[in-house]
Amino acid sequence: MIVAVSAALAAAVTACLTRPLTRSSDHVGSDHLSPDRLSPEHLSPEHPSHQRQYAERQGLERRGLERASWRNVAIATLICTAAASASVAFRIHALTTGPVAELATKNAFITAQIALTDDPKRRPNRGGRFTQEGYVVPADLKIIQTPTTRQAVNIPITVFATGQAWSTLLPTQHVEVSGRLASPTPGTLVAATLLVRTPPRVLTPPSDLQTAAGTLRSGLRSAADVLPPDQRGLLPGLVVGDVSRMDPQVTADLREAGLSHLNAVSGANLAIVAGATLALSRLIGLPLPVRAIFAAVAMLAFTVVARPSPSVLRALLMGLAAAIAMGTGRSKDGFAALSATVLFLVLFAPDLARSYGFALSVTATAGILLLAPRWRDKLSGTEEQSDPPETQDPEPHQAAEPRHTPGPGHNPGPGHNPGPGHTPGPGHTPGPRHNPGPRHNPGPGRIPGPGHAPRPNCKDSPSHARSPNSANGPGDAPGSSCAERLGHAPDLGHTPDSDRTPGSDRLASGANKGEVSRGKGDKPPRRMPRWMAEAVAVPAAAQVAVTPVLVLMAGQLTPVAVIANLLVAPAVAPATLLGFGAALVAPVWPDGARLLVIPAGYAVGWIVTVARWAVNLPFATVPWPAGFMGLGLLLLAVAVAIPILRRRAWRVMALTAAGAALVAVLVVRPIAGPWPPKGWLMVMCDVGQGDGLVVSAGPGRGIVVDTGPDPVAMDRCLRRIGVEDVPLLVLTHPHADHVDGLPGVLRNRRVGAVVVSPQRTGVRAGARISATLAHRRIPEWTASPGTRWRFGPSELTVLAPDPAWGEMNGYGEGSAINNSSVVLHVRWRSGSILLGGDLETEAQEELLHRFAVRADILKTPHHGSNRQSPAFLSSLGARAALISVGADNGYGHPAMSTLGLLRRLGLTVYRTDQSGDLAVVERGEAAGGGGMAVVPRGP
Repeated sequence: MIVAVSAALAAAVTACLTRPLTRSSDHVGSDHLSPDRLSPEHLSPEHPSHQRQYAERQGLERRGLERASWRNVAIATLICTAAASASVAFRIHALTTGPVAELATKNAFITAQIALTDDPKRRPNRGGRFTQEGYVVPADLKIIQTPTTRQAVNIPITVFATGQAWSTLLPTQHVEVSGRLASPTPGTLVAATLLVRTPPRVLTPPSDLQTAAGTLRSGLRSAADVLPPDQRGLLPGLVVGDVSRMDPQVTADLREAGLSHLNAVSGANLAIVAGATLALSRLIGLPLPVRAIFAAVAMLAFTVVARPSPSVLRALLMGLAAAIAMGTGRSKDGFAALSATVLFLVLFAPDLARSYGFALSVTATAGILLLAPRWRDKLSGTEEQSDPPETQDPEPHQAAEPRHTPGPGHNPGPGHNPGPGHTPGPGHTPGPRHNPGPRHNPGPGRIPGPGHAPRPNCKDSPSHARSPNSANGPGDAPGSSCAERLGHAPDLGHTPDSDRTPGSDRLASGANKGEVSRGKGDKPPRRMPRWMAEAVAVPAAAQVAVTPVLVLMAGQLTPVAVIANLLVAPAVAPATLLGFGAALVAPVWPDGARLLVIPAGYAVGWIVTVARWAVNLPFATVPWPAGFMGLGLLLLAVAVAIPILRRRAWRVMALTAAGAALVAVLVVRPIAGPWPPKGWLMVMCDVGQGDGLVVSAGPGRGIVVDTGPDPVAMDRCLRRIGVEDVPLLVLTHPHADHVDGLPGVLRNRRVGAVVVSPQRTGVRAGARISATLAHRRIPEWTASPGTRWRFGPSELTVLAPDPAWGEMNGYGEGSAINNSSVVLHVRWRSGSILLGGDLETEAQEELLHRFAVRADILKTPHHGSNRQSPAFLSSLGARAALISVGADNGYGHPAMSTLGLLRRLGLTVYRTDQSGDLAVVERGEAAGGGGMAVVPRGP
């Protein structure tokens, strides 16, 4: 209630302070500033001091109005800030007091009844050992039950849960769970975090509205099954915000290409649906108010189906404001609607104030509203004119134009039409040449001097009739203005007869259009067509506007985003409309939904193709310092660039220097340091905290040993080194940091067979891998010690594990699975390497007793943990050690004791967290083999 009152007061005061300021005798407040006392009819050339006094007072009045306007804006901003701060303060007080906050500080175990407020979102497994699916569930806590008390509350919490049962729940469902309360993540507006380890017990079904929305979403998912994997995940995400089946690689490509707004519902999707609804309602002949209601209902329904994400909420409120304006025949102001929307949402949903998604949506919309029209006009060479906002008819004494009485000596030329209200003064003699004509029209705010015809009143003109279909307001033709309807153009200043030249009329005419006067033989500058200029200006303006937010959020710039958005723009509307049509049809006609999905798949396929192409371009993303330091550096770069780009000579120099630098980077760098290096034998991919290695098997082919935790990182590593065919894939053991990147290897590549450990210690993870391989019809093998393959320059021999060894338990969690790792010895003509998976001390000593293994390079087992056998490491005789490890990992890898041991043994240590990808290359191959070297790619 308090928040609502604060919002109402803020809105009322803001509207009062920012109302339009008008000049009239009622508002001036003092008689000496009234224009009636010093109007042009009282002035004449005999009294130039009167003219100066009038001009000075008009300037003072104008400056006073400007100062008052800025003062009111500042006061309104402070009021809105205070109201938003009060809203946040009340919310924080409610969340940090009460029984929930008290139990959270004690980490109490409770039985709770919760109501879901959004769909459960699956959490990615970031290199952990456990493969059970985890979910994050926003919910409201309704009932708290402890061993001694039972209380009814209603407060937001965040639920962290595991298990497939959560994936089928819908918003508004009530479930009962048991778990432990914990303090919330700092900065979030929730009372607590509930850690749940038990399946939910469903108490109530979802509401009828959410049931219908869930049916539409599931129907679209089912219909999309006819599409390829990357398209079947993107189409539901683009249309209804369902990203449950999004390909991680597609998600990463869209993010780095500046297209991340397409893998979730944004304001553009809502605008497309609203536009299609308006077009359909107009086609069937509905009146304007009914069309507006129809569009508002469609936007509300779309928001329920697509879920009210921050960008959708912003677009919904702006769309409703536009629908109200259209239905009531009022003018529409996009920036005012955006400002009111932001104020409303921050007051009633203050958690949006820290949402990057909301910030990106607002800044992109502001850029489109403020920058895009100017850039479009600049590129197309046109300048859109619009009417001033329509107001109520003024009082008769306010509407009357001051009558113009030319002073003595004023000589209008032949054809001079004085216009309504023009009364020639005494001694007025028409001159032979003076003819102001239709161009002679002082614009709004100009002070007409002697000899100037007054500006006719557009509201009294019959041509000012408005048509109900206008985009600028009822009746205005797009691009028309009052001056255009009356045959007038803005005045450039009166040119006396004595100063006129034969070309002065042409100069004035051209200048009125914002162009430079050209002679008859001059060719006009080339300009873009208006539609093309708008297509370029809109994504450019949006990208420029969101760049500061991206710097704060991700610490990178995305120069390729403008091109990518321009290329995918034609595919967004067809994909959205066809996909939403398929969702509507699917519950009653599944086959018809599949027919609609097929052409929609072509559209999203184009989006996927553009994203994949864009991320492979040089400098698709440019690293940039994150946080406020990066933002300050960006502002400094803009401040330096603006004056340079304004001057033609400096602009040419800057573009030449940039072109030379680009050539140097694109041409010279690949020649001087290509990747992968020539003669590469193996590449250790930088996949974070995990293992992902590629052994050369010939041109375009590679043997993959483990796939890391991230399919995106693994796929990109394979793309960098040009591997398109994988004849053999070895998964040493089924921990997530070694197998979760499997989809990245399978993406658009042929995999001949997969080798897994014969010791089935991780049953659940092994079953999941087997199901994936069976679905893709890829053979799954186990190999005993002594098994050997040869591919290209590489020979691989399996050393362990032997099924007869049995299970080797260690001291750590998961040690038995680590000790069951497949161990490979890879030999080339110039040397060898030992790939030991995650072997720990027990398995290393067993291997030492059974085999006399020698290797030039060691892939350090278990990411350099402290579970190493000094005797085993010293027996290898290796000269270099490679460690695949993630930066700032939570396991303490690599251990300082292991690093010290390797250095004491004389091994040179290379780490992926410090050097990026590591390539093992052959030196002196022309001489028949001259040893090996390790080449880092760089972070």
